Amino acid sequence: MVNHPPKSDWEKLFTRPLIDYSSLEETVRNVLEKVKEEGDMALFELTKKFDNVSLENLSVTGKEIAEAVSTLDPKLKKAIQTARLNIEKFHKAQLQVPGPMETTPGVKCWQKSIPIEKVGLYIPGGSAPLFSTVLMLGIPAVLAGCKEITLCTPPDTEGKINPAILFTANLIGIEKIFKVGGSQAIAAMAYGTETIPKIFKIFGPGNQFVSMAKELVSRQGTAIDMVAGPSEVAIMADETSNPEFIAADLLSQAEHGPDSQVLLFTTSENIVKQSIKEVKAQLDQLPRKEIATQALASARFIVATDDDNMVEMVNKYAPEHLIICTENYLQLSERITAAGSVFLGPHTPESAGDYASGTNHTLPTNGYARTQGGLNMDNFVKKVTFQEISEYGIFNIGSAIEIMAEAEKLNAHKTAVSKRLKRLLDNFGNDVQHK
Repeated sequence: MVNHPPKSDWEKLFTRPLIDYSSLEETVRNVLEKVKEEGDMALFELTKKFDNVSLENLSVTGKEIAEAVSTLDPKLKKAIQTARLNIEKFHKAQLQVPGPMETTPGVKCWQKSIPIEKVGLYIPGGSAPLFSTVLMLGIPAVLAGCKEITLCTPPDTEGKINPAILFTANLIGIEKIFKVGGSQAIAAMAYGTETIPKIFKIFGPGNQFVSMAKELVSRQGTAIDMVAGPSEVAIMADETSNPEFIAADLLSQAEHGPDSQVLLFTTSENIVKQSIKEVKAQLDQLPRKEIATQALASARFIVATDDDNMVEMVNKYAPEHLIICTENYLQLSERITAAGSVFLGPHTPESAGDYASGTNHTLPTNGYARTQGGLNMDNFVKKVTFQEISEYGIFNIGSAIEIMAEAEKLNAHKTAVSKRLKRLLDNFGNDVQHK
């Protein structure tokens, strides 16, 4: 517990877990080069090396999908379908694009959303197969109208894909599914192989190898959604907050990985003590206790002097997830300027956003919430602007363009307008202003 930390200590207090990327970058770069040069052969070899399985085929077959659909627990199917509907509703609402507008008489401007033609989705498998991420990435891609959607996910030691991942992908209409994981999957989508098509933008979370691979291919021309770091949650609480809920929310983030970061900001020292007690009690019940315990080693429990101090610290930290469970949570939420996604009130756990409330769980980490928001429909489209200027319109704004171009010493820019104005004046004289 840290009581009333001075501003001089904030930088050190809010430092994220550091990773030594020096050797990691070289390792990942070698994988990328191997896949780029050897294609499918490299993928088979690397899958055997890293996933301990020899594959005969990289593509998921229709038979495998049908088996997953038929064998998956009906209750889980229903839960996934519920989440799908809510996520679709929330993301469909983002498709609204303003129509044409006249910025000045005769000058019409508008914007059009054009889907990114080819996108790749990376879905982690491993100890936590994130079928929920298939919904979070696949639904916006389908709604946006992306023509080619490629999904890569690592196989288990039997060469199979988690059935929930296959069911979810099939549910939303993703057909190109490949048994490739890790940095080699990122390489395959970035460069293309004999089996896996080259795509234009890669989405999805992953371990440090996947994150490094995404960063490296982004330097070579393949777009990515964001550079993602370890998961993190911050909670704002007061004396009215429920310590049992606080502990559960802290642990829900801590169980993601040993490098996850959890912080509690509160104006009540008593809440800190009760929450720590609850964390210890609930931790013993977790199957992923060992992972959560490692994450909790870097947890922060911070007592603020007042609400103003608490808000300032949270905005400084800029958490990926922020839960505000104070009595005045609505008022405090209005003052939050840096957070990936905000969860308000005692009955809004962060896990709701991870699965089924409708918002996207792909969010900025590592302080990037100061400058960007979470994944949304804009990430899957290009916002292209159009404009149409009439004779009357160019007459209206022409002189402004000429003056500005001349001031910037770009005479060809000025001439492009001047010639049009001259033609109009030659043809219509001063009557052009009435056209």
